[in-house]
Amino acid sequence: MLGGWGHANQTQGTRLRSGERAVRLVFEHEHEHPSQWRAICSIAEKSDLNRETLRQWVRQAGRDEGCHPGLSSEERDRLRGLEKENKELRRANEILKAAAAFFGAELDRRPGK
Repeated sequence: MLGGWGHANQTQGTRLRSGERAVRLVFEHEHEHPSQWRAICSIAEKSDLNRETLRQWVRQAGRDEGCHPGLSSEERDRLRGLEKENKELRRANEILKAAAAFFGAELDRRPGK
């Protein structure tokens, strides 16, 4: 069933679709193997994917479905965005503090009226 899944000279989109397909196949065929790891190894070999990469994709799919603890892909993306925004806001805050200190010192040096 899995034969002929060569991945030579393929685009990133094709690779992603074949990865999604491989994850689905692991869930569909894991009962035919003594363990999920054996199913992953079998399908990874037939689909020309790295076993560890496929294992990580399977674990993430389990988190996305709520079957395993951890952040879903959506939650992970949101967290990444919030961390980036936080970093930008901290940088802007430091710039504003420096500007306030500079202009405050300028006002202190002005002669009184």
